[in-house]
Amino acid sequence: MIISRTPFRISFFGGGTDYPDWYKRHGGAVLSTSFDKYCYITCRELPPFFDHKYRIAYSKIENACEIADIEHRAVRAVLETSGLEQGLEIHCDADLPARSGLGSSSSFVVGILNSLQAFEGKRVSKEWLTQEAIWIEQEVLKETVGSQDQTAAAHGGFNVISFATDGGINVTPVIMPGERKVLLNNHLMLFFTGFSRIASSIAKSKVANLKRKSDELHRMRTMVDDAMDILTSEQDIRYFGEMLHSAWEHKRSLSDQVSNSQIDNLYLKARQAGAIGGKLLGAGGGGFMVLFVEPEKQASVKKALSRLIQVPFKFESTGSQVIYYQPSG
Repeated sequence: MIISRTPFRISFFGGGTDYPDWYKRHGGAVLSTSFDKYCYITCRELPPFFDHKYRIAYSKIENACEIADIEHRAVRAVLETSGLEQGLEIHCDADLPARSGLGSSSSFVVGILNSLQAFEGKRVSKEWLTQEAIWIEQEVLKETVGSQDQTAAAHGGFNVISFATDGGINVTPVIMPGERKVLLNNHLMLFFTGFSRIASSIAKSKVANLKRKSDELHRMRTMVDDAMDILTSEQDIRYFGEMLHSAWEHKRSLSDQVSNSQIDNLYLKARQAGAIGGKLLGAGGGGFMVLFVEPEKQASVKKALSRLIQVPFKFESTGSQVIYYQPSG
């Protein structure tokens, strides 16, 4: 049996510049971190005593005789490209719900790739996981997704992820004092809005607007450098929150599907209660919202958003890992 653990991510600045249609012409960069909520993939060989060859358990349970019969598109795509011939049982469990803006789809793909490679007795690099997951999502599944989520899930940590015009991806850890990182973590609150959405459908509307919104995207890319200046200096950490507010305003302008009246109302309530800034995570449209709130005002914000679920979290730095390895035989 093999178990992989792959983190979810919070993206602060630069989102939108990680779409290949954009960065292969202009370059791009995002500032993001993984945090201590995970997707777990369990994989084991299925004994040949059953009528089916594959058993896939997630929000539903599938029993299939052929890979082509598997309904879960990502599982089917990974298995079709894996070359594995033996029967398999695959379970997916997660700390937080899917389709919620945390890069969960990419964490799933990275995790299942990591588990299956370990199942074959192979140890792969974080770079391989990144590139393979991007290829699966963008080329095999034909999803309208960027390239930051797979990178963040595979590598983990608090990073600037840069995207070159030649398609290259570079991961640069943010070097700042430990107490500065703790200070930032202590100023962030994560809430689940309860709205589900399909990220790729929202992303399509954003990608369609890339040319018309080039000024906004260039500004969002610049914000990555500005945020780095704040984090790696002795500037008032509250400036980071003000930048988050500005980034949210830019992000909302990329597509009319990024936000809606309910989300705007929640964000307004948070601001009135003391939040300096914040944003919806991922493509938008719903899911999780991160807020920058001074510690002494967090009780007030929590009360204002009392109908929402708050998720306490800590930054993490491990990336996708095989946490249990007991090969058969």
